Amino acid sequence: MTINKSIENEVHILELDGRLDTNTSPILENELNSVFETAKKITMDFSKLDYVSSAGLRVLLLGQKTAKEKNIYMALTGVSQDIMEVFEMTGFSDLLNIE
Repeated sequence: MTINKSIENEVHILELDGRLDTNTSPILENELNSVFETAKKITMDFSKLDYVSSAGLRVLLLGQKTAKEKNIYMALTGVSQDIMEVFEMTGFSDLLNIE
């Protein structure tokens, strides 16, 4: 997985490309921890993400919890139907801000 980063209108955008799994979830976790230092709003673009494992779900849940504690709005965009089904089956669609 690769993460392309940009900032537009004070929104930190993380574009994920590939698979968010056991091997790559630490990369996202480290990136989120870094962005949480300065961001007020974070958007994660999932339009190029193919797969999310339970390890990836864990990082997303921890990220959402940290964002809430730091009063940062974090949202997911471009979520594919396959990944949305995973979010719905696990209840994550109720926990995450999906636009």
